[in-house]
Amino acid sequence: MLKKILAVLAMLYAFAAFAAVDVNKATAAELDGIKGIGPAISGKIVDERKKGNFKDWQDFIDRVKGVGESNAAKFSTEGLTVNGAAFKGAAAAPAAKKEEKPAAKAEAAKPAAAAKEESKPAAAAAAPAKEEKKDAKAEAKAKKEAEKKAKADEKAKKAEEAKAKKEADKKAKEEAKAAKEAKPAAAAKPAASAASAAKK
Repeated sequence: MLKKILAVLAMLYAFAAFAAVDVNKATAAELDGIKGIGPAISGKIVDERKKGNFKDWQDFIDRVKGVGESNAAKFSTEGLTVNGAAFKGAAAAPAAKKEEKPAAKAEAAKPAAAAKEESKPAAAAAAPAKEEKKDAKAEAKAKKEAEKKAKADEKAKKAEEAKAKKEADKKAKEEAKAAKEAKPAAAAKPAASAASAAKK
């Protein structure tokens, strides 16, 4: 009985050491232990982590150059997590090596299932975030269109004012010209009437 308990404990210890490497808590050496992550990538991860913890897998992919979705899936299957969550497109972390007994495999699968369950609330939280992002984009677009319309209205108003001013100037010039032409004609009439009075 004691041998069985010790064997199970040894397997659980091996699994815990193998599977639980959180990108926000692991040292560079622990990150190097993940298959596919070398010193170059672990150095980039540590440098980016100094700026702030990774929020989720997408944040991790965006900030660490050289890590795409395919690499993220590979790292996740090798046991890497972000805030305890596995990558959405990755299979569960390898439960145990082939030489382990089926009972140990079942024990190992429980934490992987728990990790999947933990990732579900994160996915559910991501949906409202996407909706907020869409709403923010729609709001920004509407604001931009309103500003564009306001500028067009302002431009049309200025053009209308300029046209009205131009027409008023033109009318004033015509009136001034007509008044100027009317003065010599009016001045000529009294002179003609004075001439006719002198004849009489």
